[in-house]
Amino acid sequence: MAFTVGELARLTGVTVRALHHYDEIGLVPPSQRTAAGYRLYSDADVLRLHQVLLFRELGLPLEEIAAAIDEAGSQEELLRRHREVLVTRRVRLDAMLAALDARLAAFRNEKGTQMRPEEVKSLFEGFDHSQYEEEAQQRWGHTDAYKESARRTKQYGKADWDRYKQEAQAVAERIVERMRAGAPPTDEAVQAAVEEHRLLIDRWFYPCSVEMHQQLGALYVNDPRFTANLDKIAPGYARFLSEAISASRGRP
Repeated sequence: MAFTVGELARLTGVTVRALHHYDEIGLVPPSQRTAAGYRLYSDADVLRLHQVLLFRELGLPLEEIAAAIDEAGSQEELLRRHREVLVTRRVRLDAMLAALDARLAAFRNEKGTQMRPEEVKSLFEGFDHSQYEEEAQQRWGHTDAYKESARRTKQYGKADWDRYKQEAQAVAERIVERMRAGAPPTDEAVQAAVEEHRLLIDRWFYPCSVEMHQQLGALYVNDPRFTANLDKIAPGYARFLSEAISASRGRP
């Protein structure tokens, strides 16, 4: 069956303007045209549009989607890959909901504001921290670093992410401990933990120089999403970490 652009827009929720754009860039060109030159989309075109929307949902840029679809081979294999990614995302979201429910219960029970180590660990369950570093690379245009992060994280399994979260949690706990003790951002122990923070990014995602680390630290207070997420660990943690990173000059 063939669909006009208007029919396809109505059935899928994709705007006519977006469909025209997908055609213009060769992402989802219609297989047919009417005698008057109007677009007609076949069943195969509809399936390709579905694949495009799945990739968009997973955060892949438009310029990379066509290559991803063409390289994937059979549609069945592509759908299997999508399913695996979505299942992983669902697991993360379930963990995040459980962590939020636990914090809401803590507030209801008037448990105070200081968090125990196990609460810190629970709060971080489900977060894919790599997305923030990747976004930083997209903003700053460090294409090589962004590609390197994508290359590394593509190979990580659950055990890898669990190990990363454990390492990140340990670094955060050391910094928060010194912050609560009243130490300044320039404190030697804080600076040692900050260097571990930089090396953690360097080891797990992309080469992270002191300068790049400081740019990331600035983002912790300039982007409300970063600030809100970090301050869940401890009130004021985002600013303290940002100032500590700003004071860092790297270590031999």
